[in-house]
Amino acid sequence: MTSTLPDTPAAPTSEMTRAHQRAWGWYDWANSAYVTTTGTVLIGPYLTQLASADACPELPSDQACTETVSLLGIPVAAGSLASYTVTLATIFSVVVVLLVGAMADRSPRPTRLLGVLAWVGSLAAMAMVLLAGTSWQLGVLLVLVANVCLGASTVVYDALLVRIAAPDDRDRVSSRAWAMGYVGGGLLLVANLAVVQLHESLGLTLESAVRLCLFSAGLWWALFTLIPVVGLRRLRGTTAVPVARSAGALGGSLRQLRDTFSDLRCYPQTLTFLLAYLFFNDGIQTVISSASIYGSVALGFETGQLMVTILLVQFVAAAGALVFGRLAARFGARRTILGGVAAWTLIVAGAYLVPRGAFLTWLFCAALIGLVMGGTQALSRSLYSQLVPRGRESEFFAFYQAMERGTSWFGTLVFGLVFQTTGSYRPAILALLVFFVVGGLLLARVDVRRGIADAGNPQPAVV
Repeated sequence: MTSTLPDTPAAPTSEMTRAHQRAWGWYDWANSAYVTTTGTVLIGPYLTQLASADACPELPSDQACTETVSLLGIPVAAGSLASYTVTLATIFSVVVVLLVGAMADRSPRPTRLLGVLAWVGSLAAMAMVLLAGTSWQLGVLLVLVANVCLGASTVVYDALLVRIAAPDDRDRVSSRAWAMGYVGGGLLLVANLAVVQLHESLGLTLESAVRLCLFSAGLWWALFTLIPVVGLRRLRGTTAVPVARSAGALGGSLRQLRDTFSDLRCYPQTLTFLLAYLFFNDGIQTVISSASIYGSVALGFETGQLMVTILLVQFVAAAGALVFGRLAARFGARRTILGGVAAWTLIVAGAYLVPRGAFLTWLFCAALIGLVMGGTQALSRSLYSQLVPRGRESEFFAFYQAMERGTSWFGTLVFGLVFQTTGSYRPAILALLVFFVVGGLLLARVDVRRGIADAGNPQPAVV
């Protein structure tokens, strides 16, 4: 049963205004263009195409290439390159986001750090316009930079939720920001869908159209990042993390990071939630990043059909995030997320059974994915914000972001390994069920009220 406490949460501060909350939410709008157009729809199949052109130059484009290319001296099946690239990006992200989290809590101007990280990532995304022929090595490098910067910037961004929203408002604020992200990413995807579908009328080859779309996603990310950076410019860093000045910025952050690892055992509910999130979010992120490859190769859909699919997911997910926010207000975030994870399990099992070429069945699965995707992710962020010690949000969100969208490692690794072993994407997608099952079982063990008390935070009315 969802419990209600008579305690009154701490009164909102001058930072917890509607203007700050609106400005904060625009970063979801900004980076979602890269996540949808590039990370979800285009870069996986396009990077696979570049590698396949190198490894299997005579093979038709609608068939999977099982020949290998050499990635850092390691033979990798061309069809697995995109999955392994995301895995490699996550390995780098684990180090980078943890350092950024420790530094952000010590930064006097966290929104400036947010802007720098976002703009470096967006430059890498715009540079993908240069990818052509067999230049998959450059593609791997640019994906690494963009994904690592996306994860690092989101550490700073997510941690600011605690600064701009009171405990009882966070589910609402987080859900609305996620909805904004899905709408923003969806609007750009509409434009890019038109470019891909009408490329001949525009005097473009299909490859040139794809490259132009990749550039637009990076440009969108860069331009709209200006809104949160300017709107939250007056926010200052916390002084809640005392580290000797003699240690320096990097040394102090490393010392703080060491202390955080040591302190995690003092927050067992927070740690359990992180483990649960590691599993079910890796499943979500792998479905998102691998859906276009699965749809194009295993089910035989064209690029335009895949863009229609993701477009449907985007707008349904915007509505789903708002619906899940309302459900959380009534039933609590934890129970609502558990329901979403159970739905993910059934949907992925259904996707395995979709017949080749059955586009309407595929769209039905996509609509169901959209309904649960936004809500589970938005509520996970707001629920976790209740479980982190105040003043140390960025360093704790660094652990969270290591498992966040576009940086899942176990899921993409399993997906790539299963394909390389079987030569088929169907068993690869089915293997992801284990992530949802394990994640749901771990989440069911989290005592949210106890975790909030352990972190020393005010108790919201409903959890």
